[in-house]
Amino acid sequence: MKQLNNGSIVCACNHFFINMLLAFFGAVCFALAHPGFLFSNGVPVCAWIMWAPAFFIVRRSSFRTVWLWGGFYGVLSYVLFVSWVVTFSTVAATAVCFEYFLSYALLFLALKIADSFCGRHMWLAQFFILCAHEYGKTLGFAGFSYGVSGYTQWQNSVLLQSASLFGVWTLTFLIDFFSAWIYCVLLDVADLRNGASGKSIVRSFFFAAKAHAFSLCVWICCLCFVVAYGVFALSHRKRVEKFVKVCAIQHNTDPWRGGIAAYEQDVKTLMRLTDEALSENPDIALVVWPETSVVPSILTHYALRHDRRRFDLVNAVLQFIDSKNAVFVIGNFHAVDTGKGRTDDYNSAFLFTPRKNVIPPEPEIYRKMHLVPFTESVPFAESLPRLRALLEKADTHLWQKGNVRTVFTAAGISFSVPICFEDTFGNDCRKFVNAGARAFVNMSNDAWSKSLSCQNQHLAMAVFRCVENRVPAVRSTASGQTCIIDTAGAVLQEAAPFTQTYVTGLLEVAGSDAGNTLYDKIGDALAVLFVVAAVVLNAVCIIWNKKEK
Repeated sequence: MKQLNNGSIVCACNHFFINMLLAFFGAVCFALAHPGFLFSNGVPVCAWIMWAPAFFIVRRSSFRTVWLWGGFYGVLSYVLFVSWVVTFSTVAATAVCFEYFLSYALLFLALKIADSFCGRHMWLAQFFILCAHEYGKTLGFAGFSYGVSGYTQWQNSVLLQSASLFGVWTLTFLIDFFSAWIYCVLLDVADLRNGASGKSIVRSFFFAAKAHAFSLCVWICCLCFVVAYGVFALSHRKRVEKFVKVCAIQHNTDPWRGGIAAYEQDVKTLMRLTDEALSENPDIALVVWPETSVVPSILTHYALRHDRRRFDLVNAVLQFIDSKNAVFVIGNFHAVDTGKGRTDDYNSAFLFTPRKNVIPPEPEIYRKMHLVPFTESVPFAESLPRLRALLEKADTHLWQKGNVRTVFTAAGISFSVPICFEDTFGNDCRKFVNAGARAFVNMSNDAWSKSLSCQNQHLAMAVFRCVENRVPAVRSTASGQTCIIDTAGAVLQEAAPFTQTYVTGLLEVAGSDAGNTLYDKIGDALAVLFVVAAVVLNAVCIIWNKKEK
């Protein structure tokens, strides 16, 4: 009896150890596939197998433990992938860990249901569940697009072109399918090796792959179509004959420095860099400053003048802009008096045209609509004063949500200004284009992360937005990646990160294909199809297998 107990303990320990190895291998592949702290651009080949270990953990776990393994897997993956969140806020880091523990626990539980009740089609059912999960984690208040599989291929110009068809979900479909297929084949190899076949590993793999040859052929056909489409799209790009010269400023500020002295120093740096750029290129038509580059509210302090230094600061900014010939887009803290002793604060973009709407300041305004969860917006914070006080003490500023997708027309181009987090969502940017935007002017501040990988993860998503809608973009960031992107997702000019500098270049005036892609028309329809297919296929498989039994 004692020997039996010891054997059970050893077996349980081995089982636990193998699951831990699988979890670490999967999480490391997930982190490596995306831009990360080891490889700032990522190792995209890792993406094609990164989900296979998760499937094996699900197969090896019981219903009682599978959700725990899922939660652990999710937290481990995102701790390695977005470790820079800790630099920003412990509140945000805690929220991310909690969110991904819960979402991956539910994912693994759903995968276990498919594994247990979908028979020989379980791997296909699991594939659709995984795709549905990738889409689901981008939705709702806590939606977070970082970590979607398709973004790992952001530097593959050929594969990238498929985003104009179905967005990032085209590549997500291909990547997740291959992981599921590899898992299915390896599972069959294990069964063959455990049986009495006597085949070698290579022969076992050949026989297992042959059994699933049809599904592999379908995948290869889809991949070939995507490659062919990418080659065709790149080789048949319409010649652009009209450009607008733009300048994006990167002042490399420390976002944790507060107070009027720090704000004054930042504005001096922005002015100096802008003067240098305009001196070298006097024909610049559009100048872009980063997100909240001017912190004191321009409209409030110019009108009320309660604080002399803040008035002098905003007045200096306005005098500077009004003396130039270029149109300026700048990030500013915009406060609107509610008449209740408080103000509604907006993270905003102001458009100033010299000698037209600068003095007195009457800028065209866009107010950020998609706020960062748990840092810019928290549910019920307004009605829970203690929670609000706690968040403000932790240096979390809560913004109000804008409600208009503004399209600016200036400097010879129509554009919208997705602010920072907003250009990580394909459907949000698609709505700007459908409203009439023909370029994106993104202003961001990722300086708080002090992480090149964080900034590249953001850039990886931004290039997809250009391809999805066939519109160009200029990005002005606090510390990187400040750049100009063309309609094919190529980064044309890019500033060195973590330096005080600027990027000057030509921004395409998009042609007739801008805003006329399939993705513009149908949005995330393919992703929605994943969800429907996951529900239907699992239901059909479960019912069918019950009838067979």
